[in-house]
Amino acid sequence: MKILRVLNNNAVVVHHGDREKIIFGPGVGFQKGKNDPVNQKKIEKIFSMEEETPKFEQLLKTLPIEVIEVGEEIISYAEGEMHLPLSDHIHISIIDHLAFALERIKQGFTIENKLLHEIKALYQEEYSIGVWAIQKIKKDLGVELPEDEAGHIALHLHTAKLQTGSMEETMHRTSLIQELIQIVEDRAGLELADRGMSYHRLVVHLNFALSRAEDGKVFDDMDPEMLELIQTKYEKAYAVAYELADYVKQEAGLPFPLPEIGYIALHIQRILSNQSIS
Repeated sequence: MKILRVLNNNAVVVHHGDREKIIFGPGVGFQKGKNDPVNQKKIEKIFSMEEETPKFEQLLKTLPIEVIEVGEEIISYAEGEMHLPLSDHIHISIIDHLAFALERIKQGFTIENKLLHEIKALYQEEYSIGVWAIQKIKKDLGVELPEDEAGHIALHLHTAKLQTGSMEETMHRTSLIQELIQIVEDRAGLELADRGMSYHRLVVHLNFALSRAEDGKVFDDMDPEMLELIQTKYEKAYAVAYELADYVKQEAGLPFPLPEIGYIALHIQRILSNQSIS
């Protein structure tokens, strides 16, 4: 492979097969020029993002190399921890996002993430990688980012999983769950994020319930007598669960069948029971 363009010391553009590709590796572009051969031993990654390649090239040309390097290390670590490849777009989204976050911190702005509790519950693996990432940034760049930033990184990583939808879809799902949790909090009179496993189980169940509704899967795994018992014995919890189902129907056009509502009521009842004990 011969070099078409040198982007920086660690990134070059080559013509490979029938398309242009970006090769990334330490020193792969150092003291190189057009038509120079690529040192195969220095190749770490090869990107082919088609229409997005120009944007990635621009990032590599304009952003500090240390930001690019830490971004790539985060991506490599994430792929190793999750044991799966991520969408090529992650190389744009993570690096661009980190550069923006670091610039905001430099300018004295505060980074906040209103979905942090839900992200921690829904995307535990991605969040733990996000925590590793902010520690890596502190070590390599000397910049301390808040826990909220780990949540932002987690969303980018989750979205980059193949066949998981867009960032917009991920944000919409997480925001909807947050709104449902807010309804339960208002009815229960407490903050669920402080309730440990009861909160976590409810969030995870709501996420699966929404997925089932979106996929059109009929959820009827509950005995009718059990459902009737929940409706009568746990009247308040069932009423709140029914309110959640009505909210989902209005806001997202997704139906929750009665057995689904029954299981959600059980999760809410556990929270209400813990409240009376505490």
